[in-house]
Amino acid sequence: MTSHRLLVAAAVIALTLLGYLQFPGHTYLQSDTQIYVPILERLWDPGLLGRDLVAREPHVSFTVYDEVALLLRRLTGLEFHQILAFQHVVFRALGILGVFLLAGALGLSTRPALLVAAWFSLGATVAGASVLVLEYEPVPRGFAVPLLLLALGLAARGRDVSAGIAAAAAFLYHPPTVYPFWIVYFCLTLWPTKPATMKLRIEGLLPLLGGVLLLFLFSRLQTAVGQPQDFFARIDAPLERLQRLRASYCWVSEWGPSWFGHYLFLWGASLVAFWRVRRFASQDLRFFLVGLPLVGMLSMPVSYLLLEKLKWSLLPQLQPMRALLFVTVLALILAAVAAAKAAEQRRYWETLLWLALAAAIPMHMRVLQMFWPDLSHPLIRRRVSLVLLLAVLGALALALGRLRRQWPAWAAWAPAVVLPFVLIPGYGQVKNYPDLHHPDLAALSQWARSSTPRDALFLFPDAGQQFDPGIFRASALRAVYVDWKAGGQVNFLKAFAREWYPRWQQTMAGRFQAKRVDAFAALGIDYVVLRAANQLPGRSPVYRNSRYLVYGLR
Repeated sequence: MTSHRLLVAAAVIALTLLGYLQFPGHTYLQSDTQIYVPILERLWDPGLLGRDLVAREPHVSFTVYDEVALLLRRLTGLEFHQILAFQHVVFRALGILGVFLLAGALGLSTRPALLVAAWFSLGATVAGASVLVLEYEPVPRGFAVPLLLLALGLAARGRDVSAGIAAAAAFLYHPPTVYPFWIVYFCLTLWPTKPATMKLRIEGLLPLLGGVLLLFLFSRLQTAVGQPQDFFARIDAPLERLQRLRASYCWVSEWGPSWFGHYLFLWGASLVAFWRVRRFASQDLRFFLVGLPLVGMLSMPVSYLLLEKLKWSLLPQLQPMRALLFVTVLALILAAVAAAKAAEQRRYWETLLWLALAAAIPMHMRVLQMFWPDLSHPLIRRRVSLVLLLAVLGALALALGRLRRQWPAWAAWAPAVVLPFVLIPGYGQVKNYPDLHHPDLAALSQWARSSTPRDALFLFPDAGQQFDPGIFRASALRAVYVDWKAGGQVNFLKAFAREWYPRWQQTMAGRFQAKRVDAFAALGIDYVVLRAANQLPGRSPVYRNSRYLVYGLR
C-alpha cells in the first residue's frame, strides 16, 4: 500500500511539473496577475501605487487570496511571484489528484486512472466564457478549480467531510467558482437516503458554513477598502455599453452562435459517457456527474435573464456562465473513463472514439470542427491527424494494460501519458499564449523602479490594447494612468468604470498623436512611454532603449 501511494504521488508530481513547464504551461503578468499583483504590492506597502486606479481600488475583500499571499510573504520573505507560483503548482497537483481519485471511484485501476488524470492535465479553453480548465496564471480561480476537483474526487470516495473542507477552501479563494458544486451538494443532501448517509452529507456542509464566517471576518478586517459595491443595483445603459465593449464574455448575446452548438455537443457527449459508466458510480457521484454539467448549461439562460433582461449588477461580478467549465471538464474526464471501460471489454473501436474526443478538447476550442473538419486547411488537417495518433496511443496503452506482464503495459502507458504534452504544442502547433515579456520592457521597468519617484505616474499613449503597461505597473511598481487590461475592472466597480473610460478616451483611444502629449501634464502624468518609432521631435528622452522612449512632462 505504501509503495502504491508513493507511485501515485510521484506520478501526480510528474504530471503537475510536465503540465506546468511544458503544456498547457504557465504565465505571469500576462493576464489577470497584472491586476492582482499591484493590489498585493500596495497591500504590502501602502506607500506604493497610490495614484494607480487598479491598485488603490482592490476587489479582494471576499477572498483569502490576498491574506494567504501576505502571510506567506511575512513568513518566508519571498517575493509575490515566488509565493504565487508555489501555490499554483500545489493546487494544480491537488486537482490532478482529485481527477485520479474520481477515475478510481469509477472502477479504474491505477494505470488507466493516471492516464485519465494525465489527459485532464492537458487543460482546455472554455471559450465564450473566457475561462480555462487549468489557469495559466496564479489567480484565485486557478486555485479554486483544482480544489473543487479534489473535492469531487473525495466525494466520489464517500469522504464527504474532506470533500466539504476542500470545497470550502475553494470558496475562500474564489466564491463565484464554487456555486455549481454547492448547488449539486445541497440537492444531494435533500435527496432521501438512510439516516447515517444523511448525517455524513450534513457534516459535509459544515466546512462551508465555517468558510462563509471566515470570509466575512476577513472582509471586515481588510486593510485597504476600495469603492463600496452595490450588489443589488441595476446596470444603466452607459455601463452596459462599456461592459459589452470591455467584457463581452459576460454577455451571452455577444457570443457567436457556434459556441452554443459546441457546448450542446460537449454536454451531450458527457451524458452519453456518463450513461456508459453509470453503473460504476455511487449515487453521490452520479449527482455530480450529471448535475455539474447541467448547472453549467443552465447558466446561459439564467445569465441572459438576470443580466441582459433584469440588468442585475451582481452578474458581471459573479460571471455565472463560467460554470460551463464543468461541461468541458467532465466531457473530457468521462470520455477518457469511458474509453478505459470500453478497452476492458475489448471494444477498441469505441475506445478510439472516446479517446479522440478526449484528445480533441485540449487541442481545439471548437471541438465540432475536429469531427467535421475542413481538411483543406493544413493546420486543421495536422491537428486531426494528431487526434487520431493520440487516440491510437491511448487505446494501445489501455489494451496492453490488461496484460499480466507489467513491462509491456508500462512501455505503452508512458508514451500515451507523456507524448500529448510534447506533440500538441509541437506538431499540433497549439500555442496557448504569447510571450509578452522581453528584455527592453524589463529594462524599462527596472529603470523606472530605481530612478523615478515612488509616486510617479506613467502613461503609454501609443500602446493601444497591448499589455505592456500592465506588465510595467507590476514590475516597476509605478502607477499607470490608464491601460486596456485594467479596464476589465468595469465588471466590479461602477465608479471605477466611470473614471477608467474617460481616461481611456482622453489619452489612448484612436491613433497616437504626438501633439496631444503636452496636454497630458495637466492630467498629473509625469512620464510618457512611447515606442521608439514615435520619437517626439525637438525633445530629448530621459530614458531610452531599442524599443521604448521615456519623456518627462514635469
